[in-house]
Parts: sequence; structure tokens; C-alpha cells
Amino acid sequence: MKKLLRNWTTDRRGNRPQPDAPAPDEAAHRLAVFEDIERGHAGWFWATDAAGRLSYISPAACERFGLSADALIGQPFTSLFETDPENPGERSDRPLQFLLGAHVRIADVTVRLMPDRCVPGTRPAWWALSGQPKFDVTTPGSARLEVGGAFHGYRGSARDITLEYERRIEDSRLAEFDSLTGLANRYRITRRFDSMLAAFKGTLRPATLMMLDLDRFKHVNDTLGHQAGDELLRQVAQRLTRVVGISGEIGRLGGDEFQILLADQEDRGKLGELADKIIAVISQPYSIDDNHVVIGVSIGMAIAPFDGTDREDIVRAADLALYAAKHGGRGQFRFYSSDLKDEKEERRLLEEALKDALALVAGPDGKPDPESWEDPQLSMAYQPVVRTDDHTVVGFEALMRWEHPQRGTIPPTVFIPVAEDTGMILELGAWALRQAVRDAAQWPHPLRIAVNVSAVQFAHPDFPGIVADALDSTGLDPDRLELELTESVFMGDSEVTDGAFKALKAIGVRLALDDFGTGYSSLSYLRAAPFDKLKVDRSFVESCTLSDQNSAKIIAAIIGLADALGMETTVEGVEAFDQRDVVCAKGARFIQGFLYSPPLEQEVLLHRMAAGELRIPPDGPQRHRPERRSVYRRIGVIHEDHRYEALLRNLSATGARIEGLVGVPVGTSLVLDLGAGQLAVVTVSRSEDATIGVEFEIPLVSDGAGGLVTRYRASPYALASAARMASTSTPQFLEVEVRRRA
Repeated sequence: MKKLLRNWTTDRRGNRPQPDAPAPDEAAHRLAVFEDIERGHAGWFWATDAAGRLSYISPAACERFGLSADALIGQPFTSLFETDPENPGERSDRPLQFLLGAHVRIADVTVRLMPDRCVPGTRPAWWALSGQPKFDVTTPGSARLEVGGAFHGYRGSARDITLEYERRIEDSRLAEFDSLTGLANRYRITRRFDSMLAAFKGTLRPATLMMLDLDRFKHVNDTLGHQAGDELLRQVAQRLTRVVGISGEIGRLGGDEFQILLADQEDRGKLGELADKIIAVISQPYSIDDNHVVIGVSIGMAIAPFDGTDREDIVRAADLALYAAKHGGRGQFRFYSSDLKDEKEERRLLEEALKDALALVAGPDGKPDPESWEDPQLSMAYQPVVRTDDHTVVGFEALMRWEHPQRGTIPPTVFIPVAEDTGMILELGAWALRQAVRDAAQWPHPLRIAVNVSAVQFAHPDFPGIVADALDSTGLDPDRLELELTESVFMGDSEVTDGAFKALKAIGVRLALDDFGTGYSSLSYLRAAPFDKLKVDRSFVESCTLSDQNSAKIIAAIIGLADALGMETTVEGVEAFDQRDVVCAKGARFIQGFLYSPPLEQEVLLHRMAAGELRIPPDGPQRHRPERRSVYRRIGVIHEDHRYEALLRNLSATGARIEGLVGVPVGTSLVLDLGAGQLAVVTVSRSEDATIGVEFEIPLVSDGAGGLVTRYRASPYALASAARMASTSTPQFLEVEVRRRA
């Protein structure tokens, strides 16, 4: 007790004298305790000199981690540690270096050993360091140097926390990443988006949110089971990662919903190209448990600050765009626009209208209800397939038409997806098949009739029986019926698919693979399924006359492949003579398109056949031009510092026709305000009376749904600023009122 008290007694100057040196047996005991601790790997000891150089490290630590004490002694202590891989660009020794430089006590500072200090192949090791600075003179209870005292370095301990640290990192990863796919989860993607918008708000830098929803995923889950569904989601995540790369962050929100964040991207041309690439890659067939699975994806996009500045606004906008993409035909993308706000209500009304239209035509025998006072809205039209050698009609494709009494013509790309989602496609498809077969049986010439079949129809077990019943009831030769299928029929259970093919071929009908060339594994389908014909997709025809495209070569390859397999080929979508010349030069023997004829009503067909008119000479434009869409829309036209109101009458990617301005010289530069921040610089190429034709300086791009949009938009802030600065100068052109023509 006297010795202990003596150690804590201060002298007259207030300084505590140094404790007595331990007795030899006490020193030996302490050394033995240290050695036992080190050998038991409970911890290690280290020491530095006043300059921060390592002066001691436990031999047990060197042995455990393959460290070379001789090489380390005399080196800066912090040189043992490396950059934190969880925070690239931040050194994990920075807090340690700061603390050591401040000569303060340290406790459980986490660091990681440099790999090149350890034996090659050793796993990364994390240490928790604690240490006490050593001074000549100290005040009890204080770790700080008194005035005049000398700093001699640190004495400290370390313990291995590798397992604890890795567990903590894994827990953090699980909290922010999806355990199934490894992508960011909803929490992380939300936090990242909030951070991105907050950082960009001051500079008004753009940020894009893509929302993705897999098409037909539920069918895979229902038919192949949840394990197959999980494997499909993992493969989808891998494909998304390959396509997006480091240009964006991908998250899985749950189920089959994904999000992609893209910073500093507002070019809707590039965004559309990325979306198209994602759609194409995700639509490639998957191999899961020896089954070929085909799904699709729909994408909705919204861009800050144009579509909103807060995350909630952008998410809502992207969700509306996704909804429009899914119910506008699937397998497509849509940009948000203000006219999508009532899309869900429009969808509900469309479902009800389709149900009413179907009730008018699909009675028990597939015939219209004779007691109904309403005219049928659904009908079938038939587009000729023509032999190129002599322009003779060899068959027809049956195309469904819907003429609503109030809405007018509703295209199949709009109502077929609705029918598939609601299950009405089974009844609708059965009616179309029966009607087409019934009409073909009335033709005086034994020409073939091709009928499109939905993947949902094809997968139904009653479908072969429906086909057989339609043929039996009309007496039509089975060889005259051709069923057009797409690659989507191969999704799901391959045994069920093979059984359907065998049943249909046993009936004697012909099978055609539609839209051939747009998929990635079509050759495997040709090997597995008994097709009689390939139909070259119209997308290749649209660009076959362009020198910078490979479409003409692809058409030639498809025709050559079909010939080698003993199949026929029909090239669809031919609308101009230059397209016909190209596809004929590549070996096309059968063509379908507006160059020969649009779809015709049954009455017209019967009249022409009765007159022996089975030959249709081609009639159309010499050259294919980019499609011009007829529109009727008020727009702003800006010249210098004056704004005019005019009428947009038609629109293409490269030009437009505008009515309402008189006296605009050819060559005049204008800015078109197309709405929603879309400003397009144009040059007047034609001027006559109140009509001008203009060419875009930067071509418009697709909005994913058949519309056209500008690549870039002016932010709401820039538009508001421009409006405030607008001049009231005298206009140079005469603005006239133009009314819509009937």
C-alpha cells in the first residue's frame, strides 16, 4: 500500500514522480502475460517513436498475417494501412493519421492492412487499434502533453476484427441491396435518387428515371414455378447490368419491377436508343430448367427538371409513362407527357368498350346477335399477298378492325394488349379465326387465308379444337389456313408448346413465323417447330434502301435461310417502288404492303374475285420517305423576338408543314415551340400563301409509341425567363386564322 501511495504522491512542484521500476520477477511476469496474450491471438502490441515510425510490433501478429518485422521497423506506422475499399478515394488511415498527429489517446480505430505487407493470397485483415501517447511528464487522468514535456511516441494494442467488420459490411449491403439479384433495393435507389436530385437542383442538371416492368413474367411464375421465376429475375438483372454498365444505377423494387437512375442525361434520342437496347436484350429467350422462356419489358421514362423537380413527381411521371407503354402494345418505351394524366381512366373505358364491342359479334356460333339493334364495331379486313413475278394474288392476311361509334378507328396495337391482359383475347381470337375461315370459304378461288394468333390463344389447351371446329363448320381445306405465330409462343412449358404444334400439324394447317429477324434465337425455333413460312419483319423493309443500314443484307439472309429449309418467305410492309426493287433483288417472291393494296373488306374481295381480278399491279411512290404524320395542333413560331401562333398540319422526323403565316421567305430561320419545353430550330424550305414547309436542324426522335419528340427540352426556368424577356416589337409576318378542314 505504501508503494502504491508513493506512486501517486506529487512533489512540491505538482509533478508526479515516475513509479519505481518493477522488480525483476514482476517484469518477467508482465512479459509472460504479454506473450500469452499474443500467442492466444487475443491481441497484439505496437509502438512508435516520436516521428510516427514503427518501433515495435508483436511477433505473433507478424506470424499470423505474414508481416515482416524487419522490413516494417522504422517505417511510418500508417504505411501499414490502405484505402478503404468501401469508400474509394478515401484512405482508411486518415482518421488515424490525424489522431496520431494530435498526440491524443485513440480507441478502436478501424484500419485495414495493406495487402502487399502480407503474405500473397492472404485475405484482407481489419484491425481495431487503441493506443496511448507517451510523454515525459503528464497530469493524472490526462492524455495531453503539459508545457515543456517531450513526446516519445505511442504504445498501443490491436485486435483482429476482420470477421466482425465483414459481417457489418454484409449487414449494410443486405440493407441496401436486393438479396436475389444483387441490385440496389428500393431503400438504396430512393436514397440515391434523393441525393442526386438535391445535388443537381442548384445547377439544374438533368437526371432521368427509367421504370421497367417485365411483360409475361407472371405467366412464367405460374407455369414453371417460383424457383424458375427467381432464376429468370437473376438473369434479367445480369442482362440489365451488361447493357447499362457504369452509366447508371439499377435497382429492383420488388417482384418484376426495376428502376434505372441516369445522371446528366436528357437526350431523348440517346435515352430512346438505350431503352430500345434494353427491350431487345431482355426479350432474348432464356434457358431455365431446360425450358425456353420468352418475356418482354416495358419502360417508362421521366426526366428532371422537365417532368418535375422532386422525387415523388418524377416517380409519378415515370409510372404514368410505364403504364402507357404497357397498355399501348408492350415491349415499348414511353416518355412522360402531360397528356398521360388520364391514361388509367382511359384504359378502364377502353376495356368496357371492347367488352361491349365483343358482345355484338361473338354469339354462341360466332355470328352477330340477330336481335341486336346496334351495328357490329369489330370486323375483318384482308390484305393481299402478291407474287412478285406476275403480281398475282396468292393469299390474304386477315386483320382485325375496330370502328368505335364515338372514338373512331382504334388500332389493334392499342386494343389487342388490353384483350390479352383481361383474358378477352381468347373469345376475341376465336371469333376472328371463325370469321376469317367463314369468309375464305366463300371465295370463288382457293386462296390461302393467314390469321394472327396471340401467344395467350396458342397456349390455351382448347386452341387446336377451336381451329378444327372452324374448319369443320365451313368445310375449308386445312391447307388453305395459315396461322401466323410470333416467338412469344415459345415461352413457358416446352412440352405444351410441342404438343400444340403436333396437334395443329395433325389437323393439316400451315404455320408461319411472323416478325422473323427481330429476335435473337429464331434459328432454334426453326429447328424445333414445323413452320412452313417466314415473314420478314417490316422494320427491315423500312430501312432497306438506306446505305448505312444492313437491313437489305438481313433480308437476303432470311430469304436464303428459308430457301435452304424449304420454306416460303413473305416480305411485309413494302410501300414504295425502291423498297420493292431492293427486296426483289434479294430474292423475295411474295410481297405484302400498301404498294399493292391496303386491307380490303370482304364485299370488295368477292366483287373483284367474281370479276376475275386476281392480279394487282403495284401502285405507289417511287421512293420511300420517312413517315409524315397528319396532325392538327396549335404551336408557337418564334422569329427573332416575336412569337406567332400557327397550326401544325403534318410532321416527320426531318420536317413539318405549318399553316397560318403569310410572307415568310424561303431560308428564314425559325424556332418552333412544340409545347412542354420542346423548342426546335427550323429553316423554311417552302413558302406558299399561308403555308410553309420547314426542315429541322436536329431531326426529331421517337417517343416509343409512334410519336415524335425533340431530343432536348428547355427547362421550365429557362422558359419562364424567356417569357419575361419577350419583346413587343412589330411582327414581320402576317398571322392569319386557319380553321380545321373537314
